[in-house]
Amino acid sequence: MYLDPLSEQPVPHSAPRPPESVWDYPRPPAVWEDDRVVRVECAGQVVAQTRKSVRVLETSHPPVFYIPAADVRTKLLIPALSGRTWCEWKGSARYWDVVVADDVRADAAWSYPRPEPGFTALKDYFAFYPSRMDRCTVAGEAVTAQEGDFYGGWITSEVRGPFKGGPGTLLW
Repeated sequence: MYLDPLSEQPVPHSAPRPPESVWDYPRPPAVWEDDRVVRVECAGQVVAQTRKSVRVLETSHPPVFYIPAADVRTKLLIPALSGRTWCEWKGSARYWDVVVADDVRADAAWSYPRPEPGFTALKDYFAFYPSRMDRCTVAGEAVTAQEGDFYGGWITSEVRGPFKGGPGTLLW
């Protein structure tokens, strides 16, 4: 499993996290463990909650949090009709609809069932588009969705942009 250290010294849960510029994130992306409480809510239900997420950090993008399947209510996920996409780094992504009773959020989550070497830490993990969920939080802080809804980044107060994804940023 490929995991870069967050820093020389671990940051305690209670300590504020230092600001991170997405322009300091690497390319190819890095996968970092994160022990903060990450929570995903949809239609009045907790879809996922963990202290064992991993963040994918890529130049110009807010982090994407991936949650282990063991901490996801996978019975609320059904394979999406949209099929798959390909990431040059991570491989083939599979998409999932989140279904809570009659509420269907199409293509709201994705996973990498067979990630490429260097990203095997993502196997058996799910990521969620915060724009398609009712609420996503990191350590109790509500997340803002990355503009453009393609990359699915989670913007928190520690993350600094500008961020790729919005209108006019495709060729950055």
